[in-house]
Amino acid sequence: MAVRRKKKEESISSVSTEVKSKIDELKSKLDKERQNFAKALTKSSKECESLLKEEAAKFEQIHHKFMKEKADNLEGLKVTVSKFEENKERLYMRYEQLRKKEKTMISDHERFCTKKLAQLEESLKKKKRADKTFSILRKTLGSFLENEASDEEFPHLMSERLTPLHLTLKKKRLKTL
Repeated sequence: MAVRRKKKEESISSVSTEVKSKIDELKSKLDKERQNFAKALTKSSKECESLLKEEAAKFEQIHHKFMKEKADNLEGLKVTVSKFEENKERLYMRYEQLRKKEKTMISDHERFCTKKLAQLEESLKKKKRADKTFSILRKTLGSFLENEASDEEFPHLMSERLTPLHLTLKKKRLKTL
């Protein structure tokens, strides 16, 4: 029994050593895999962090450029609007000047036309009066010539063709006599 016991103990010890060896081997293998995984995870994490930093830097650069362009564009818009407002004001002032000039020109033209119409009316009234006067003069001369004068005494009246201008001149001569 002692031998059996010893054999049992040796058997147990041998199995125990083998199991312990397998456990240590497994533990070592798992530790190694964990370390490899940790290294891979660290490497991946560092690569990811590096890529994120690069992308963040690119984004920051693009954002900075965008903000600068936005500010430049806004400034450009302000300048454009300001120039437009100045130009609009100049054009409005010019419009007002043109409007005043047109009103003055129209007013001057109306005065000119009114004056010309008044002169025409006066001329027509004078002509009408002259025509009436001439008609009276002709009637008077006609009756005078029929009654007292013959064609031989006033040959120049009969031989000339009397135009309105001649008649007006003759009328003036008769008035002075």
